[in-house]
Amino acid sequence: MVIGYTRVSTDKQDLEKQRYLLLEYANSNDLKIGEFIEVEISSRESRVNRKIDDIFEKLTKDDILIVAELSRLGRNMLQTLNIINELTEKGIKIVFVRQPELSTTSTHTKLLLAIYSYFAEAERDYISIRTKQGLAVAKAKGQLLGRPKGSKNIKGRRLDPFKSEMEMLLKLNIPINSILKLINNKLEHKVTYNTLKYHVDNDPILNKLKKPSMVDTTSQ
Repeated sequence: MVIGYTRVSTDKQDLEKQRYLLLEYANSNDLKIGEFIEVEISSRESRVNRKIDDIFEKLTKDDILIVAELSRLGRNMLQTLNIINELTEKGIKIVFVRQPELSTTSTHTKLLLAIYSYFAEAERDYISIRTKQGLAVAKAKGQLLGRPKGSKNIKGRRLDPFKSEMEMLLKLNIPINSILKLINNKLEHKVTYNTLKYHVDNDPILNKLKKPSMVDTTSQ
């Protein structure tokens, strides 16, 4: 069986583009897509709401999943790699149309799967180390650990899933205003410049990476 999976946050037109892309690939490779699983939902939603679990229920060994690109499966690299590992452990083959070199149907499948597993484990270790370091720094500065009372609905909490990405961008000396545009492109409800800056300023790791030249005073 061959299943095509498409996901977008809000743009229905792009959903149609993804469907056409997958059909074009299938026709060019003598494959027939038996079913499409299509969702218009943010990557921040649970895998159940993103219908990732539907993929596991419908596909079995030697079946094929066709997706436009890696980012359609998960909200971050670790989540995406974990999904890929779970699928391949079931013997399901994955085709990324826009990134054919990352498809598990390539001639270097075993090597590719080993690389996926390695990076998934490395990413988990990295997150664990950075979290412990951040807590240690906060504790050393006398900050109260844990989420402040009443902070559950603070807009900045929506930025938590993008912490690793923001770390990378700050290391590359990308201005906060530019980071804001990149992050807002992935959010259904956009955050303001001040919200992002506050998030960066109050995170011990992100704040340490921030340089004065990254701050756009005209946006405050």
